Amino acid sequence: MTGSRVVALGHYQPAKVLTNDDLAAMVDTSDEWITSRVGIKTRHVGGPEEPVDEMAAHAAAKALAGAGLDPSDIDLVLVATSTAIDRSPSMSARVAARLGMGSPAVMDINVVCSGFTHALATADHAIRAGAATRALVIGADKMADIGDWTDRSTCVLLGDGAGAAVVTADPAGAGAPGGPGIGPVLWGSVPEMGNAVRIEGTPPRFAQEGQSVYRWATTQLPPIARRVCEKAGVAPEELGAVVLHQANLRIIEPVARKIGAVNAVVARDVVDSGNTSAASIPMALSKLVERGEVVSGAPALLFGFGGNLSYAGQVIRCP
Repeated sequence: MTGSRVVALGHYQPAKVLTNDDLAAMVDTSDEWITSRVGIKTRHVGGPEEPVDEMAAHAAAKALAGAGLDPSDIDLVLVATSTAIDRSPSMSARVAARLGMGSPAVMDINVVCSGFTHALATADHAIRAGAATRALVIGADKMADIGDWTDRSTCVLLGDGAGAAVVTADPAGAGAPGGPGIGPVLWGSVPEMGNAVRIEGTPPRFAQEGQSVYRWATTQLPPIARRVCEKAGVAPEELGAVVLHQANLRIIEPVARKIGAVNAVVARDVVDSGNTSAASIPMALSKLVERGEVVSGAPALLFGFGGNLSYAGQVIRCP
């Protein structure tokens, strides 16, 4: 059976940076309070002229250039986002139009913070089924638009950005030794806790039960992440990178430690970018690869979690 592989990555963030000191001038908070609780120092915030699809298109163009492909080579576009304001055209259709694509299938996927890993699995499944040969998988969110900037418990978390991956067919299969294949996904949810993370109302606003999410993530997710590795046939100590959803450094570090990935580089992009929801995993991975912190072919665990109390993870080989 034909598998799939990630051949290139790209990311984009708005130029405007909001520091903890900037936030301290807006709400009752401080750099020490924010850093000690979530580990975030800065976040990028887009203006009205930077809609979600524009950020997504910038990241996608970078990934396409890295893959040496033209937009017309893509036959499937998946955009993971929970901050699309309009229902139609979808973000994926708008990205396809911005990039001048031919006639790709276009689909938005809203699984909030685990959206990218769900979308990556969907692209892998489509390619395996013969429904696509080259896919563009994007995570893009403009969290600043849905934040309550008077609520110090949530506004300090949020940032904007986009990350993209080009996924192509891999005749050798996803499990090819040393190849940048995409391993099997493990995904699921905890429906009875779905209200722990919310984007609701008109206009929509982000809210969460922080302590509930923290306890769930730090206690329930490590064994699930180890099962992801088992499904891929990779031991945790063999991982070259661990890229978890960049929600909170106080979640990322203990979860990575409990997984047992003792030799892996752990992505900590949350420090500089904040929580960018579906953009966080592809953006963090793209930066690790761009900086040469993880070598080509190294196995990387991608694991998204959050809204809906949903999760999805897979092990991929880095491009």
